[in-house]
Amino acid sequence: MLENLPALRRLVSNLQKLPYLASRNVYRIAVHLLSCNQKDIESLLGALEHARSEIKRCKECFSWSQGAGKCFVCSNHSRDRSIICVVETWYDLCSIERAGDFRGLYHVLGGCLCPMEGVGPEHLTIEQLAFRLNNKEVKEVILATNPTPEGEATASLIASKVDPASGIKISRLASGVPMGGSLEFMDGMTIHKAISGRQPF
Repeated sequence: MLENLPALRRLVSNLQKLPYLASRNVYRIAVHLLSCNQKDIESLLGALEHARSEIKRCKECFSWSQGAGKCFVCSNHSRDRSIICVVETWYDLCSIERAGDFRGLYHVLGGCLCPMEGVGPEHLTIEQLAFRLNNKEVKEVILATNPTPEGEATASLIASKVDPASGIKISRLASGVPMGGSLEFMDGMTIHKAISGRQPF
């Protein structure tokens, strides 16, 4: 069908480049956009262009920021500046913020090490993090990378860059059996982490 509609084929091809979009939904979105009135399309394009021009990376933690300055966390003087929580993505930062318990600062790596996909240390903000750790105010780094082989490798690399003489404490997010979980359905690594990280009752 698309052979007879080259303009639609081009639209679908570009939509397929978007991550997290199921392939079967690409066609539905394409047809939906074609069905929208001109005002809605112009509003969507305007919002996208506005976001692209206004939203930048925070110059300190590399999260998203409105404008070229610091993000809402880094510019908040009530945050504990002695603790930096290192996360892979902005989504991870949002998840921790939603919990409402953490009052320190963040550092967004922009992903994790993945040699199979060509992602090395130079593609992440690890060197920028190392520079931030030179600040005498920093007392603890929380490694909140995901519990995957890539996340663990990334956390290990970051830990190796912390100077032991700096006195900075390196901690890792607790992991193991989640609340409401059943051991019957846990994988071996999760159970191993739960047992090795057990706490006094």
